[in-house]
Amino acid sequence: MKPSHIIAAILLTISPLVLADEASLKKAIEAAYPKFKVDSVVKTPYAGLYEVFMNGQIVYTDEKLSFLIAEGRLVDPKTKKDVTGERLDELTKIDFNSLPLDQAIKVVKGNGSRKLVVFSDVDCPYCKRLEQNELVNVTDVTIYTFLYPLVQLHPDSAAKSKSIWCADNRVKAWQDWILKNQLPTAAGTCEVPLEKVGELARKVGVNSTPTLFFSDGKRMMGAQPYKEIEKNLQTAAAVKK
Repeated sequence: MKPSHIIAAILLTISPLVLADEASLKKAIEAAYPKFKVDSVVKTPYAGLYEVFMNGQIVYTDEKLSFLIAEGRLVDPKTKKDVTGERLDELTKIDFNSLPLDQAIKVVKGNGSRKLVVFSDVDCPYCKRLEQNELVNVTDVTIYTFLYPLVQLHPDSAAKSKSIWCADNRVKAWQDWILKNQLPTAAGTCEVPLEKVGELARKVGVNSTPTLFFSDGKRMMGAQPYKEIEKNLQTAAAVKK
């Protein structure tokens, strides 16, 4: 069972002791669930609920830790705002400028003024769908693709990644593969940063492909529609101005 599913299955009742503040509540949660890392606890303005960011997701509880609400969405009924979604966007942002972009394949489209990072597995069908159906429509962007083979799912992906990275023209090799399903005919030899990319992926919390990052640090998971990607590119570009 996945950790998120374990959390989702919990409805815990403990001592009715009132926990005075966020720090006390955090300690209580960590004591109850020592296998999970609690990143933050923040009181919300909604009915005494506390937002708990743990294990990469948001759960909710009260000051007594008498229950946990997991895999639910907190929505403001007046504004119809998805409070949980907006908070997750903030809590999972990264420092885009800290990314080692020299370890990625750089593809410039149009004037290349906007920036987008993609963690991609060469044998991931959703990664191919993203490139062939969505990113093909995006222009005026520089796309940095980190080759992140998930070998437990795709055993050949590491070897294919090495072949693409070590090609004489890795940009062409990448596009030939991801768009046309054609690998380089000559296998070059070079130093391939797959281990470094793997460490980076774990550091920024990437556990599936494709995962996208925009220049404002926001992440997006999966082969999302072109319009959503374009909207986020525009938002990120506006933030930079």
